[in-house]
Amino acid sequence: MYPERSVVAVTGDGGFLMNSQELETAVRLRLPIVVLIWRDDGYGVIRWKQQLKFGRSAFVDFGNPDLIRYAESFGAVGYRVNASSELAPILVEALRQPGPAVIDCPVDYDENSRLTERLRAIPREEIAYL
Repeated sequence: MYPERSVVAVTGDGGFLMNSQELETAVRLRLPIVVLIWRDDGYGVIRWKQQLKFGRSAFVDFGNPDLIRYAESFGAVGYRVNASSELAPILVEALRQPGPAVIDCPVDYDENSRLTERLRAIPREEIAYL
């Protein structure tokens, strides 16, 4: 409908792996989309919520395939981010591809827990003004 627009899908590795077979469709149709994968080798948001509610997590960690080779096995282009400074240039390069591109970007969902603790330290009356 809007072929002039760039498309970037941002997903966790768990969500990506649930539907990654759609890369075949994107490659076959030569769709110039970018899939940016936040990789933490688990269901990071579920882990965070379990830790908030129960003080621990269970059954949320898993192993990943090599996401670059996986993308390439479908015929897509794959990139791996090794430092935060690489993300922007890799994204620009991926958006230039004539077909699908996958970006494997490691993340630390423990930042969610650290943010939660910082927010809990703010007095309730101050939160009302945020």
